[in-house]
Amino acid sequence: MNPGPARALPEGSAPPAAGGTPTGRAGWHRRVAALPLGYLAGLVVLGLAHPLLPAWRWTAIHLLLLGAVSNAVLVWSAHFAAAVLRSPAPDRRRAEAARLGVLNAGVLAVLAGGTADRPWLGVGGAALVFAAVAAHLAGLARRLRRALPARFAVTVHYYLAAAVALLAGVPVGAWMLVVDDALRPRLLLFHAHVNVLGWVTLTVLGTLLTLWPTVLRARMADGAVRAATVALPPAVAGLLLLGVGVLAWWRVVAAAGLALFVLAALLALRPALAVARRRPPDTFAGWSLAAASGWLLVALAVDAVTLLSAGNPNAAADRFDAVLLPLLVGFVAQVLVGSLSHLLPMALGGGPGPVRRRTALLQRHGAQRVVTANAALAVFVLPGPPFVRITTSLLILAALVQFLVPAARILLTARSPDRAAHPEAADPRTLREAAGARPFRGVAAGLALVLVAVVAGVAAQSASDGAPVPAAATGVTPTGHTTTVAVVADGMRFHPDRIDVSPGDRLVIELTNRDHRRHDLVLDSGARTARVATGGTARLDAGVIGAVVQGWCSLPGHRQSGMTLRIVPTGPVAADPSAGAPAAATPHFDAMADPGPAFTARDAAAPAVPPGRLHRRELHVREVQRDVAPGVRQRLWTFDGTVPGPVLRGRVGDTFEITLVNDGTVDHGIDFHAGAVAPDEVMRPIDPGQRLTYRFTATRAGIWMYHCSTMPMLHHIGNGMYGAVIIDPPDLPPVDREYVLVQSELYLGPDGEPGDLAKMQAERPDAVVFNGYVAQYAHRPLPARTAERVRVWLLDAGPNRDSSFHVVGAQFDTVYREGRWESRPADPGGAQALQLGPAAGGFVELTFPAAGHYPFVSHVMVDAERGARGLFEVR
Repeated sequence: MNPGPARALPEGSAPPAAGGTPTGRAGWHRRVAALPLGYLAGLVVLGLAHPLLPAWRWTAIHLLLLGAVSNAVLVWSAHFAAAVLRSPAPDRRRAEAARLGVLNAGVLAVLAGGTADRPWLGVGGAALVFAAVAAHLAGLARRLRRALPARFAVTVHYYLAAAVALLAGVPVGAWMLVVDDALRPRLLLFHAHVNVLGWVTLTVLGTLLTLWPTVLRARMADGAVRAATVALPPAVAGLLLLGVGVLAWWRVVAAAGLALFVLAALLALRPALAVARRRPPDTFAGWSLAAASGWLLVALAVDAVTLLSAGNPNAAADRFDAVLLPLLVGFVAQVLVGSLSHLLPMALGGGPGPVRRRTALLQRHGAQRVVTANAALAVFVLPGPPFVRITTSLLILAALVQFLVPAARILLTARSPDRAAHPEAADPRTLREAAGARPFRGVAAGLALVLVAVVAGVAAQSASDGAPVPAAATGVTPTGHTTTVAVVADGMRFHPDRIDVSPGDRLVIELTNRDHRRHDLVLDSGARTARVATGGTARLDAGVIGAVVQGWCSLPGHRQSGMTLRIVPTGPVAADPSAGAPAAATPHFDAMADPGPAFTARDAAAPAVPPGRLHRRELHVREVQRDVAPGVRQRLWTFDGTVPGPVLRGRVGDTFEITLVNDGTVDHGIDFHAGAVAPDEVMRPIDPGQRLTYRFTATRAGIWMYHCSTMPMLHHIGNGMYGAVIIDPPDLPPVDREYVLVQSELYLGPDGEPGDLAKMQAERPDAVVFNGYVAQYAHRPLPARTAERVRVWLLDAGPNRDSSFHVVGAQFDTVYREGRWESRPADPGGAQALQLGPAAGGFVELTFPAAGHYPFVSHVMVDAERGARGLFEVR
């Protein structure tokens, strides 16, 4: 039987605040409980809508930690401090309400500033959060100073240490909103560790001293208070060493601090384990808190490995994603939901009956929810197909909704907590099941849900990747002998790339992938392996060999780059089938054709320089089908669904933090010419479903190319993966209009398919275009007016052809090419063309002498006729 409101702490520990239940306590807790629940509901909405939202991952982290958790910490740490110190303050709710108001104003400002790229708004919000937590710290310290000696005062010491940690972490987070330099990865590691391990974990360790026995309805373990008292100093010391270690990038110091923190956490949790052995958890709250403790230890172990194995702070910051997910979802969110499930029913008061009924609602399907959330999270963090990660993440959100719905219901009905308000909760059978009398049914249901999600994800992934081709018979007399050959994929080659087999022998290939990208092996007989990740192996039964068999890697561009293999019988063989079926015909198009009235050209206007000196952007790799000429549709690989990718802009000294998210089906990477960085980590290819963060500071002006960095790079650039970054020269004068034109080539494959790599290798383009579509600005001219100064930024993305940009009937009085002014308006000379090689860029400026239509072309005339042309319409 769960304890009533008068037993917020376990028997044998400090009783609740003197004076019994204060007047209006239920209304107060109903109002403050709505705050973390509101942020958690926002997290669900964000999880469902995140593909449409910018910076959603940063927003999700701060919704949970800064919004839901910080509100819960301020409310419940004050509640527990009053209980353990036996020092109620009649007017404390007025002060708490003020602190919560300031805190939430700050949280909303931080969220708005971060998502809308208004850094100073975020800094102001961080200042409000700092002020609220500082006031909370002062209130706790004042209460501790005035209280009589109390057995559980160590709990308040944990709260004080946690608040100090947040006060150290918040300014660093604010700093990162407005300033970025080479220190940013270290600041990020400091901010994340100090906030999560300090503010959250120290609070949890202090609270579990009294909360855990209460949840289990058991007496506190002997020595629990002493263990908590002994554990706090090494926990604080470990956190300090960890913070100093990541800031200075002393890996050994950081790892030592983390190890000390882990040992302190184990010491503090050891009495809780003793209580659980005597009285195992049998409620949703108990199971959640136990599972959360396990995920905390898993996350800290992964964190230690990450810190020790990372060669530099950039690598450590990028790999911290592997720590964040189990830490935030497995530990933080689960502790919050489990604690609220236990505390809310009692805090709303009303007597034993209403408390039991509310508890029943929140504990309903408890075993299923815990198993669903934790098993789905375990599958999610393991390497797997992207669709499996999608289905399991939806299950985690569903488990959160299973808590939010009844929690919202009890808050809405808390004013009338009679049996009629909760008829189903009053049923005795429901109460018994909610208390955990039949957990195995829930465990089976939870595992079944996760299994269904995995199967659905695998099926969706298979449908996306394409069904395997059935094997074909060779028509040779089998010898009964099997030959097994080991083949290694490395350096975009198979080793060996020729296998000799006696006719009639059965061949088994054991494929090992030692390359840094995924590969598979497909035979023209129909046999194939799955895609093999780096370090993985696969076994392929090639069947009985009676003719020459061709093999290759089926990932786009890999076969054309030389990743092929031949199986050759050593005796008389049938004809070599390597020629295969004739290739599908390339779509035919007329480069002069009008695309029709429904066509909308890409907006060529140059973006304005965004505010601030730090520019954050997520770029999603998307595979899309787009028209590239009238009646011609191709399957393009893109950044954010457009060709070229989005135009980015900044100034010299600005820092760009670009997060690449691979939503495609093959591996991709990114390379920014606008920054000088070591390519080892940031330009590595990432598999579908993965993400990496690329940071660079623009130190030189110009228009710079970015593109996919995955081999064969020719295929990835030629199929649409390129874009431009404009870094304004200092004191760049304003103009009336600015346009951006990116020249590139089209190497058409079959309709609806990717571009033809063989054509790219042979340098046989079907079209040359500006901004991804054949002659689009010839049919949708770019507007201008007489006497206006027009600046045109040019980038030749290639991948193979030069450009010579010319405007018919006009002259350039300003030319800026590859970071150097070549002509200015005051010079007596002018220019007729801007000549660029692949990956080169610059801009020209001109004014139009009279109204009319001024064609612009690449003066490599064969390319102008292939589609590299447009019009300025001058009025």
